[in-house]
Amino acid sequence: MGENTDTATLIALGEEYFHNPHALHAELREETAARQVLLPRGLKVWLVTRYDEARLALADPRFSKDIAGFRPLLERHHVGTNEPTRFDQSLVQHMLNSDPPTHTRLRKLVTKAFTARRVEQLRPRIREIADELLDAVAGRREADLIDALAFPLPLTVICEMLGVPPEDRADFRRWTDALVSGSDPQLIESTGAAMAGYLSALVDKVRADPGDDIFSALVHATDEDDRLDRTELISMAFLLLVAGHETTVNLIATGVHNLLRHPDQLAALRADRSLMPGAIEEFLRYEGPVNQATFRFTTEEVTLGDVTLPEGEFVLVSLMSANRDENRFPGGEAFDITRHAGGHLAFGHGIHHCLGAPLARLEGEIAVNALLDRYDIALAAEPDTLRWRTSTLMRGLYTLPVSLSARGPR
Repeated sequence: MGENTDTATLIALGEEYFHNPHALHAELREETAARQVLLPRGLKVWLVTRYDEARLALADPRFSKDIAGFRPLLERHHVGTNEPTRFDQSLVQHMLNSDPPTHTRLRKLVTKAFTARRVEQLRPRIREIADELLDAVAGRREADLIDALAFPLPLTVICEMLGVPPEDRADFRRWTDALVSGSDPQLIESTGAAMAGYLSALVDKVRADPGDDIFSALVHATDEDDRLDRTELISMAFLLLVAGHETTVNLIATGVHNLLRHPDQLAALRADRSLMPGAIEEFLRYEGPVNQATFRFTTEEVTLGDVTLPEGEFVLVSLMSANRDENRFPGGEAFDITRHAGGHLAFGHGIHHCLGAPLARLEGEIAVNALLDRYDIALAAEPDTLRWRTSTLMRGLYTLPVSLSARGPR
């Protein structure tokens, strides 16, 4: 293998895949280490589905993330009549789209602001937000858990970290949903421009009047007289905003969904809350918030298992598929909150490992603990009627209807 595949022989990722990607992943893991597929808007990419090869592709420098190298490849690998999606350039100059030494410089500056101490200091506020949100549905017999808790909790946290006022947060939900799940290139372009304009004004505001928040620390972070320039700050704000809430929405909602689908696991967690940290890791492993990691491309010929990828090929690593690889996680298709899920790739691997992983874990633990403290819950819809987002990047439900029954005094 290694020659460009004829389009007619490619597996096209469409509605059936979005509803249940696990079936195709299992099939591909059996067949080969990587398979060329066609994305919904007509881009040919190699999909990596096995754990060992995924781990290699996430960390090997022959798989580049330099945004400048993407542009010439888009035309070469784009087929069909759909226009390639184009993002506002001020939103893409961040560390997730860069290689060393640029990545090293950006990550070092962001790490100075995004410290473990700052994240841990958020614990009381996160619990307060969770309690306020659960208070708001008290007395209701049914609620959409995404609207009630899973979405507003991380969005409120990240917006407070960035200094985004409450009245502007509805715009961010609309913008990020369009950018992550959208298929309309014109909408994506206009949405990107609106978000870039807003974040540009936010950077100016924080530069002039810094507060005691993480974004102010980021704007003013320095390292031997080096600091992020204006475009880098706008891009970093965008990355923190999208990565800082989109992933955690799905971690909470999909995790609870899988607890409800596995009543024995829910009962075990209710009975022993010391299982919660391990349960969060199993949420992440079994059906993590990110399906496929963001784009990479080969800078030279690379062999992955039984497949040789030519230079200049787009590569997507399926984190969800790798995390169900039976060779790494025996019984990987089973949901078991008592398993040792360490080593999963839900937050990536290597130099691009998610900087916000501690915050996502903290928000997930607090949200699920608060929910189980307050309510007995059950799925209020037939499982097959739930709709999954049409995104190759994110794995998340549009809605999660649950019935609520208040528990006795805590």
